[in-house]
Amino acid sequence: MQIILLEKVVNLGNLGDIVKVKDGYARNFLIPSGQARRATASAKAEFEAKRVELEKAAAAKLAEAQAEGEKLNGSTVKLSQKAGVDGRLFGSITNADIAEALKAQGFTVAKAQVRMPNGPIKTVSSSSVEVALHTDVLVEVTVEVSGEA
Repeated sequence: MQIILLEKVVNLGNLGDIVKVKDGYARNFLIPSGQARRATASAKAEFEAKRVELEKAAAAKLAEAQAEGEKLNGSTVKLSQKAGVDGRLFGSITNADIAEALKAQGFTVAKAQVRMPNGPIKTVSSSSVEVALHTDVLVEVTVEVSGEA
């Protein structure tokens, strides 16, 4: 299916690109989430008329994400959870826990934006995770996990 991208989509294209994707990906994800539209002749003409307005909105989103990233960059999140004597946690620290702790600090972060390349944290340690505030804005955050008796 041919679609017009209404915003930048990772591994697919930028605003205004006309790309071919699988029908299910377009129908079930891209079109309902407002990231794309079918590439019909009338949709192309309508997109070209609104292009400047969409580019301004995209630039505003990027600027907002960069400003939030400046505040968030290098910050530390301290979490505590029950742990055994060897330093292993009873359970684990997930992206949802980190997002909740960041919200408590005053940042607006969804759990899907927290990227943990090594999976959940299962030991008492200090590790870094990435927070993707925008497709172009990646911020590194330090997570310090302390154990409770």
